[in-house]
Amino acid sequence: MSQKGLSGFFEKYLDENHIFKDKKSLQASYTPETVIHREEQINTIASILAPALKLDKPSNLFIYVKTGSGKTLTIRHVSDKIQQIAKERKIGLKLVYLNCKMKRIADTEYRLIAQLIKEFGEEVPYTGLPTDEVYNKFFKILEKTGEKVIIIILDEIDQLIKKAGDEVIYNLTRINSEVSSTTVTIVGISNNLIFTENMDPRVRSSLSEEELVFPPYNALQLKEILKKRAEQAFKNGVLQPGVVEKCAAYSAREHGDARRALELLRVAGEIAERGGLTKVRIDHLDEAEDKIEKERVIEIVKTQPKQSQAALLSILMVFEKNKDAAQTGEVYEIYKDLCLKTDLRPLTQRRISDIIGELDMLGIINATIVSKGRYGRTREIRSDIGNAIKQRCKTILTHALGI
Repeated sequence: MSQKGLSGFFEKYLDENHIFKDKKSLQASYTPETVIHREEQINTIASILAPALKLDKPSNLFIYVKTGSGKTLTIRHVSDKIQQIAKERKIGLKLVYLNCKMKRIADTEYRLIAQLIKEFGEEVPYTGLPTDEVYNKFFKILEKTGEKVIIIILDEIDQLIKKAGDEVIYNLTRINSEVSSTTVTIVGISNNLIFTENMDPRVRSSLSEEELVFPPYNALQLKEILKKRAEQAFKNGVLQPGVVEKCAAYSAREHGDARRALELLRVAGEIAERGGLTKVRIDHLDEAEDKIEKERVIEIVKTQPKQSQAALLSILMVFEKNKDAAQTGEVYEIYKDLCLKTDLRPLTQRRISDIIGELDMLGIINATIVSKGRYGRTREIRSDIGNAIKQRCKTILTHALGI
């Protein structure tokens, strides 16, 4: 395409917008005015955090939730309402929301405290100081702040604990014994329903004073969410009959993930738009699902810690031999060889089994515990992803591990 032709293409693209009215309403970052099908969870969280408005310390809260179950929308909705009332009535209350999955924000204990300091308007270097010194600076800030109650919301808290250990949570919960002028409440949110099982009991008990589990959305709820967002996102008459229904039914059957359902609908619209069409058809959903699945698997593989990458590469190498299945023992033997080649410190077989369970939760593999009689139990590992994606994953992992 010539430079002149390229200008014409963009002009035509602007003039022939047949599909979208407001695409932002289908994006994960979009916050709707009302949060539907989460009324019970909203009320529960509100009742737990409400004492903060009387300057009483709320209980620490731990929220377990699958990805795409509305937890971010829900917690932000409650937080915004509490902060609004606190501001109107001049109540000394501050809420801080941090996503522990984001690098350079809260993926280590040092960076977490540094970011909390930044939330109070001061700065420390993101590296270089002793951790005790950073804590002491944070304590001094809390002593002189005008807020009497502080609620720290740590989204994806399991990512922080995976990198920094659970001692960081214990240190946070002990702030109240170090600072007398204010109280701190921790709200932890995790997509991993079992990760606290490996935490130190004293840490678990101090964190999980109150617990809440979000159920996944069912097909009817997803349909209503998608329908509401689709009315905002697409022009009238663009979606062919059955598109929203199929998108909701598929998502409910596979994962109950509203975020991925909205992404599926958005990508289907983009596929129709790129084809110069005026309708989004059901077959566009199938094409969108294939595209999203490839991108999702690749992104997960790239962002896993080195030990998880080594375990996954070991699984893929077993698949190449056995074609369709692998077991924990044979995966562990290959994993140990990879550690020798990459200077990784070998983990125990039990820990590798835990990592396999985590990869299963991410949807990259399917790991089922099977009995071997008097020989004990093992995990039988399979995968539904295509051979082309497996091969690409293997290439990415080989490069990432420096093999």
